[in-house]
Amino acid sequence: MSPTADLLFRTLADPTRRALFERLCRDGEQTVGVLTAGAGVSQPAVSKHLGVLKRAGLVRDRQAGRQTHYRAELRALDPLDAWAREMKGFWEARIDGLEDLLNRMDQ
Repeated sequence: MSPTADLLFRTLADPTRRALFERLCRDGEQTVGVLTAGAGVSQPAVSKHLGVLKRAGLVRDRQAGRQTHYRAELRALDPLDAWAREMKGFWEARIDGLEDLLNRMDQ
């Protein structure tokens, strides 16, 4: 697995970070205050999680006056998509090989 994919998996392994990222994906750009209201954790905790997501490249921020707005960077998921497609191909080939073996054994 690439170091980038590994970082993304580690970052999204935390349920709070994953929930924040999912909200940004579904609802679009949000302020820290809006994200905090639905997160079930404190504003400093949300800010810390957003910092981790930002370092992993999963979110971007922009300042608008005194508020920080965050948005999901969907292209950042490309390494995970590539890994999942690779694993799918690997397992499909293995299962096809097993199916062939079982068919030969039945004959």
